Formats: sequence, C-alpha cells, structure tokens
Amino acid sequence: MNTIRAQTIHTDRLVLLPLLVEHAEEMAAALSDPVLHTFIGGAPADPQAMRARYERLVAGSPDATVSYWVIRLRDQACLTGTVQATITPRDNERIAEIAWVVGTSWQGRGIATEATRGLIAWLRQQPVRTVIAHIHPDHHASHAVATAAGLTPTSTRHDGEIRWHMTTTT
Repeated sequence: MNTIRAQTIHTDRLVLLPLLVEHAEEMAAALSDPVLHTFIGGAPADPQAMRARYERLVAGSPDATVSYWVIRLRDQACLTGTVQATITPRDNERIAEIAWVVGTSWQGRGIATEATRGLIAWLRQQPVRTVIAHIHPDHHASHAVATAAGLTPTSTRHDGEIRWHMTTTT
C-alpha cells in the first residue's frame, strides 16, 4: 500500500490545511481553554510547547501513516482546530482512525462536523474502507459530530472510550 500524504481539503466554509510547524502559535491560542481538555486530556500548550509538538508531528511516524490538518474558517481567515487520521493497512484494506478538536470559541457552529465530513470524504478517495473514532462516553458533543459524520457507536471500549465505526463505499 502506498504512503498517503495529507492534502488540502475544501468544504463549504472550511479549508483543512496539512499541518505545518508555522501553525503552532495560532493553534496554541485556539486550543488554550483548559475546559477543552476535559475529555481529550492534558493541558493547554504554550506556543513553544505547541511548536515542539508540531515539529515532532510533521516529522512523521515510522509505524503508520498519520496525517494532521488544521481547520481554517475561510471567511474569518483563522485557525479553529484540528483533524487527524491514522491510516493503517489490514487485510488488503486501509483503516483510518480519526480524531477532531475545535477550540471552545468556535464550538456550536458545526465546524467539527463539517471538518470531519470533509476528512471522511477525502479518506474515501484514498481509498479507506473503514473509519473509526474513539470518544469519551460523556463527550456528547463529539457523539453528535460522529453521528452527523455517519459513524455509529459499537460495544467496544478502548482506554475507557467508545469505539465508533463506519464502513465507507469506495
């Protein structure tokens, strides 16, 4: 299976841009609310820590194809969050584990849903047959995003989170 590289993804209101180290300062501000980390863990990163993290992420993983995008709200020209996909081959198929996070200042506007749908549409073109996400059982906003994007919850738990699943048609 060929390596998959993140590409720019356009949706109605958003542009998903492949992650660059240069995004670190703006993303540190966008994700700075401690409340945001209730379900995703950790604490807000300052710009220097975010830069160091983005340097590691951009360098890539030797184990799997992991791609990261920042979410740019087109009409406000600002970064609002991130989406990511870890794509692994299994039985002559590609499986993608996805995640998303949108800063609290932009939540409730459908940005996470639109970004996730855009990511899944892009994954279908790769082609990815199975998409999964792991969501904290109490994170109702992420449950709504997953449902709107076409994923359904399963009975499988991973590190205390519910596995959500969808099979795509390629």
